[in-house]
Amino acid sequence: MIQKVLIIEDEKPNADRLERLIKSIRPNAQIVDVLECICDSIEWFETHEMPDVVMMDIRLSDGLSFEIFEKTTISCPIIFTTAYDEYAVKAFKYNSIDYLLKPVELDELERAFHKLENTSSAPEPASLANLLNYFQPKDFRTRFLLPYRDGYKSLQINDISYFYSKLKITRAKLHNGTEEIIPLTMEELEEQLNPKDFFRANRQFIIHVDAIEQIHNYFNGKLKIDLKKSPEDMELIVSREKASLLKAWLDF
Repeated sequence: MIQKVLIIEDEKPNADRLERLIKSIRPNAQIVDVLECICDSIEWFETHEMPDVVMMDIRLSDGLSFEIFEKTTISCPIIFTTAYDEYAVKAFKYNSIDYLLKPVELDELERAFHKLENTSSAPEPASLANLLNYFQPKDFRTRFLLPYRDGYKSLQINDISYFYSKLKITRAKLHNGTEEIIPLTMEELEEQLNPKDFFRANRQFIIHVDAIEQIHNYFNGKLKIDLKKSPEDMELIVSREKASLLKAWLDF
């Protein structure tokens, strides 16, 4: 049973929201403290007993929260909260650590608490090290070298509105309306593009944030996206599962 919860979150609205949600699903739970930075968190763990669970944001005012684990020992389960994109979600799943995507929803928090109450465990150092490495600054692709006539030409990432796949061929749609064939799969592109700028909307499309004209609610929780200068007959639908990821990406 979860009785004592520590919140590590540097944005007060998010911390207040977590408190409200926790109280609504676990009325008897005690919020033992709300911390805003790495240094205060390290000191707290050195001077207090472990809570039943820690709700921990990834980005704090003074750095990545993973740094806390390098300075002190935490022997209780962690639920990370993040405003990161789909790539972060993949990293968490790979390392088998619970996470909640901001804004945290009540049903997701309930499922995470239920899981912890049935299989409580502390994060493994190796998994945390992998996550820390994952969130370090990374170089992303800035251009492509493409065959052109008897030689090659350079295509800048900044000139691309979106990528799409058709008949197993990947194409880049440029701001000027032209297209270029890209000799990579959509999966390879997804790993090489900066996730702050590009989002894998579905199996067929990877879109740039500035290419979005409008977003519509669609049936069954799906979303429909209108892209700037796209063909009138083009339909870009985001699944219900990815809809929350898209909204979090656009809101961060």
